Amino acid sequence: MYTLFLRICVLCAAGAPVLALPAAAQDYPSRQIDIVVPFVAGGTTDTIARALGQRLSEKFGQPVIVTNRPGAGGSIATAGVAKSAPDGYTLLAHTIGFATGPSMQKQPYDAIADFAPVTQIASLPLMLTVHPSLPVKNVAELVALAKEKPGQLDFASAGLGTSPHLAAEMFKQMTGTNLVHIPFKGNAEVMNAMLGGHVKVYFALVPAALSQAKAGNVRVLAVTTERRIASLPDVPTMAELGFAGYEINSWQGLFVPAATPKPVVTKLNEEVTAILRSREMHARIENEGADPIGSTPEQFASFVKAEVAKWDKVIKSAGISAAN
Repeated sequence: MYTLFLRICVLCAAGAPVLALPAAAQDYPSRQIDIVVPFVAGGTTDTIARALGQRLSEKFGQPVIVTNRPGAGGSIATAGVAKSAPDGYTLLAHTIGFATGPSMQKQPYDAIADFAPVTQIASLPLMLTVHPSLPVKNVAELVALAKEKPGQLDFASAGLGTSPHLAAEMFKQMTGTNLVHIPFKGNAEVMNAMLGGHVKVYFALVPAALSQAKAGNVRVLAVTTERRIASLPDVPTMAELGFAGYEINSWQGLFVPAATPKPVVTKLNEEVTAILRSREMHARIENEGADPIGSTPEQFASFVKAEVAKWDKVIKSAGISAAN
């Protein structure tokens, strides 16, 4: 009898954590959830966040509201979420800027310590494009021309610290070339300048330039992804061309404040990744020129840490800061 009693006690003790785990998330959510986007409405991050919010609302039976809080390169909104109640009712939808911002200027938050990553939502590939008037047919010829004319070739970006800017800075560092940065206020402005021949080199987000590339209005030399992309199967990766370790994707991810209970983070992750796997959402994200991801919290946390370290080296080596 005593042995039986001990076995029951052990089973109860072992089962306690299992019973307690879902309890913290059992009533979640019981009210409105806010997804904060630190950019103006209408961009890819905003569009995908709204599509995701709509489906989460349908799943949870609670309103999910997307709020745009642009300003200071996303710092204002990000700091606001970091200081919000860690209860799963305030989420942050951010981009690669989450990982690069701390290296460009002192932030009122710690990107690693103050947030719990939920999942990477999507990845956006880039491609190295040049104006057709530039006498180069491949990356090797571009590097040779840049070395022949140091400081005389320019490259465009959608703004300081954006993924097109960082892609070019990493290219400069890995090839030992000197290209002059010409920042614009967005991808649309850059493409207009490229089509007019006012700038010659641009690491473009694939959705922003794919139609122009297929029309022959810009020449694509390489893609920045680890593997070739389906929309440009004949275009090599930078790594294939001999630049081992060259890889950059713009990305989007979902975060909550660091002290958010793990069961709530787990529930959010499960629901969001299930939505990302759905045929409808998959097609919706691909229509934006992005690839759906849906990683675990642990996978996304490791990815973010690696991104912070990677871009810190590139940004500091290039001497980039928000004051530039």
